[in-house]
Amino acid sequence: MKIKESAENYLETILILSKKTGSVRSIDVANEMNFTKASISVAMKHLREDEYINMDADGIITLTDKGKEIASMVYERHQLIAKILIALGVSEETAYEDSCKIEHDLSQESFERIKEYYEKHI
Repeated sequence: MKIKESAENYLETILILSKKTGSVRSIDVANEMNFTKASISVAMKHLREDEYINMDADGIITLTDKGKEIASMVYERHQLIAKILIALGVSEETAYEDSCKIEHDLSQESFERIKEYYEKHI
């Protein structure tokens, strides 16, 4: 199932924050992404409705299995593409910015071939 790029970014951010801090609230996502609390609240509502996240009574956000699968896929793409760009001589800052753009549009087939190449040659 294809979801919007913005939803992928929210899920990836939730995954990263949960690894860093252990628990995530909407305000943490807003601060990390430099978005307003209101826009994050709307996005979290949609992610809950689509069953990508759960939110408990205290406002703690957790990824569902479905959400975690997408977040992990996007995060893996982001990291690997950035590593390859850095290995090619791109600055770290530019590599991570560009990998964020590339990760959403790259087909699974192309990503798998890039991953295989990276594992064999870099």
